[in-house]
Amino acid sequence: MPELTSTPDRCETQAKPLWKPVCAALVGNTLEWFDLSVYAYFAVTISNVFFPSDDPTVSLFMAFATFGLSFLIRPLGAAVLGSYADRRGRKKALSLSISLMLLGTFFIAVMPGYASIGVVAPIGILLARLLQGFSAGGEFGSATAFMMEHAPARTRNFVASLQFASQGFGVVIASLFGFFLTSHLDAQQMIDWGWRVPFFFGLMLGPVGILIRRTTDESPEFKAAEPGARPLNEVFRSQKTLLLVAIGTMVISTASTYMIQYMPSYAITVFNIPQHSAFLATLTAGIILTLVTPLVGYICGRVGRIKLMLCAAALYMVVICPAFLWLKRYPSADSLILVVALMALIKAVYYAPLASLLGDIFPVQTRVTGISLSYNLGVTIFGGFAPVIATGLIALTGSGIAPSFYLIAAAALSISALCAAWFKLRIRR
Repeated sequence: MPELTSTPDRCETQAKPLWKPVCAALVGNTLEWFDLSVYAYFAVTISNVFFPSDDPTVSLFMAFATFGLSFLIRPLGAAVLGSYADRRGRKKALSLSISLMLLGTFFIAVMPGYASIGVVAPIGILLARLLQGFSAGGEFGSATAFMMEHAPARTRNFVASLQFASQGFGVVIASLFGFFLTSHLDAQQMIDWGWRVPFFFGLMLGPVGILIRRTTDESPEFKAAEPGARPLNEVFRSQKTLLLVAIGTMVISTASTYMIQYMPSYAITVFNIPQHSAFLATLTAGIILTLVTPLVGYICGRVGRIKLMLCAAALYMVVICPAFLWLKRYPSADSLILVVALMALIKAVYYAPLASLLGDIFPVQTRVTGISLSYNLGVTIFGGFAPVIATGLIALTGSGIAPSFYLIAAAALSISALCAAWFKLRIRR
């Protein structure tokens, strides 16, 4: 099994400014998470438009199932686009992924509802989400490697943490749209056209991202390295254990991310909390993730990445069930905001070091393939279906706190993976 490698700093003498490759990497990730959040936040409305049923629970389940099914194709996107990035360059892969993402967003924005074209409508939404899922499969790994390989070694933890901070920023923008639209439009207006507005906004951002990515230099580390001929085969042949450890570290991070996205639908269906209030909760989470993540990324090099992540995951296990119990006992907009803020704060501490850890696990020749596969397999298995699992657990147990059970299990899995990573690193010293 290859060692966890930290790539030597080839960028210390680089005179070119870092802002451009960082912006090039972050714009696509922000757009991806904006689109994902918008779909999750407006799932109740989307279920009425594309999955109408006499039972609202069935409609919502179908909307979230479509959301979850799109994650099944992400590992395929990770394999195809990740290996493409390791063979042909991070810059080309990033341009391709954002173009595919925009195409999927366009189809969702213009797709007529079930009332207009019948069963073609939900099929069209599913195909658009599959296209977005494929593009997202290569986005995170390519963008993370691209930023890290441009950054000096002393700033890599901080720069890599911006990747996750950009996810928080995407949540902020989506939550602002959700709050203002649901505050100023009635239910019928939301169904008729309101939910489409943020998707059209995403289409306006896309060309800016394409332009920045096409005019940014390729990663210096990639240009200096010998590209692997078959990076996908190399990962599965000699780096399987690293891949499993990396997937395990993703579990609680991705489960909590998609559980936060589920909160607007959860608040409406379980506690009858107004939708605009639920968007204030996710907006709070997005702000915390955007601001706290880079701060933790800045200091985590002094504390130790794995130690910090272990503490955060353990804290999640301890506090999440009491938090949901408190929300059940005192259901209100303020209670929801506090619970979601707590989830976001612990999550920010956990996943600020995660991107740099994933980036250092794999060598340059297989870095994007390894990051992409571990990230997207973790997201697919433990994240994309989190809303479906939460909805099913509530229906099965009849308990409003059932989603916390899933989060506790996810935290336990990540703690196990982090302990394994810590043990292997200690052995190598």
